[in-house]
Amino acid sequence: MKNMKTENVLKLILKMGMPMVISMMVNSLYNIVDSLFVAKMSENAMTALSLVFPIQNLISSIMIGFGIGINAVVSFYLGAGDRKRADKAASQGLFLGTVHGLVFTVIGITVMPWFLRMFTDDSEILSLGVQYTNVAFAFSVALSWELVFEKTFQAVGRMTASMVCMLAGCIVNIILDPVLIFGLGPAPRMGIEGAALATGIGQSVCAIAYIILYIVKPISVKYKKEYMIPQKDMCKRLYAIGIPASLSLALPSLLISALNVILAAFSQTYVFVLGVYYKLQTFLYLPANGIVQGMRPLIGYNYGAGEHKRVEEIYRTSLVLVALIMAAGTILCFVFPGELIGLFTTNADTISAGRTALRIIGLGFIVSSVSVASSGALEGLGKGGPSLVISALRYVAVIIPAAFILSRIIGAAGVWHAFWITELITAVVSFYIFVRSKSK
Repeated sequence: MKNMKTENVLKLILKMGMPMVISMMVNSLYNIVDSLFVAKMSENAMTALSLVFPIQNLISSIMIGFGIGINAVVSFYLGAGDRKRADKAASQGLFLGTVHGLVFTVIGITVMPWFLRMFTDDSEILSLGVQYTNVAFAFSVALSWELVFEKTFQAVGRMTASMVCMLAGCIVNIILDPVLIFGLGPAPRMGIEGAALATGIGQSVCAIAYIILYIVKPISVKYKKEYMIPQKDMCKRLYAIGIPASLSLALPSLLISALNVILAAFSQTYVFVLGVYYKLQTFLYLPANGIVQGMRPLIGYNYGAGEHKRVEEIYRTSLVLVALIMAAGTILCFVFPGELIGLFTTNADTISAGRTALRIIGLGFIVSSVSVASSGALEGLGKGGPSLVISALRYVAVIIPAAFILSRIIGAAGVWHAFWITELITAVVSFYIFVRSKSK
C-alpha cells in the first residue's frame, strides 16, 4: 500500500485504473450485446427494457453508491494506518449491503407494474417489462455482494483481482444471453425473462468469484463476524458518503423518466432513441468511470495520509485521462451515428432521429470530463455533499428545465441540445466546487 504515496502518479493511476477500464469496457459491451439480443425480439421488447432501465438503474445506483462509501472509508483508514477500523468498515458494509439487497428485491418487484403504467398503456410492453423485472430483481442480494466485494478489493489496490471477477460475470452473461433468450441447445426459449436470468446469473458468478479469491488469496482487509453488528459512528461515516454517492448515481434514473415523459409527447420513436443512447453511452462513461475507480482509493489513501499536493496531482492526471476517453466517444458519435443506432433497429425513421440525437448530444462529451473527474475526486475525499451538488446540476437542476423549455421551442431536438448545454454549465461549477472543497 505504501506505493500509493510514492509511485509516479500517472503510472499508479494506469496501474489502478486500467484493469477497471478493461472491466468497464467489457461491461459496456455486455450492456450493448444484451440490448441487441432483446432488440432482435421486437422494438416493443427494447422499449420495455428502456422503460425498466430507470428503476433498475436506481437500485443499482444505491448499491454502488453505498459501495463507494465503503471504498472511501476503508481507503481513508488504511492511509491513516488504522487497520481495525478498516476491517469494521468492510464488515459492517457487507452486512448492510445484504439488507439493502433484500429490501430492493421486494420494492423492485412490487413497484414496477405501477411505474410502467406511467409511461405506456400498451399491454405487450407492460407484460414484457414486468416479466423482465420479476426475474432481474430477484438477484438483488447477489448484486449487492458483488459491489461490496468490488469496492473493498479496490480500496486495498487489488484492481486486477476485481477485473477478473467482473470479467467472469460479464462473460457468463454475454454467453447466456442468446442461449436463454432464444432457447439454444437444451435451454428453453425464455425471451426477455432469459435476458434477466442471464444478468442475474452473471452477477452471482461475479460475487462467487470474489468469495473464492478472498479465501484463496486473502486481502489485507478482513470481514469479521464480530465486526458486522452496525455501530452508529461507522454507519454514519459510511452513509455520509454512500447516500450522496447513491443519490448522484440515481439521479440519471429520474432524468431518464422525466425525458421519457417529454419525448413521449412527440413520439415513442424518441423514447426508443433515448433508451439506445443510454446503452451506447455506457461504452464511454463506464470506461471513464474505470479511471475514476482507480483514482478514488488513491485520493482517499493520500488524503488520509496527509499528502494534499499529491491528491491534486492525482486529480489533474485523472481528468486528462477521462477527457481522452470522452474525445474518442465524440469522434465515434460524429462519424458513425447512423451505424450505431442501426445496431438496434432497421427502421429508417428511427435511425435518422437517432443520428441527429447522437451528434447533438456528443457536443458535450469532452467537457463532461470535468464533472466526472471532480465528482469522483470529491467522493475519494469523503465529501459526498459537494459531489451530490454536481450530480444534481447534471441530472436535474439544469437539464430537465432546459429540455422542457427547448422542446417547446424547437421540438424533440431541444431535449438533445439540453445535454451539451448542461455539461458546459456543470463543468464550470464543478471545477469551482472541487477547488473550494479540497482546500477545506
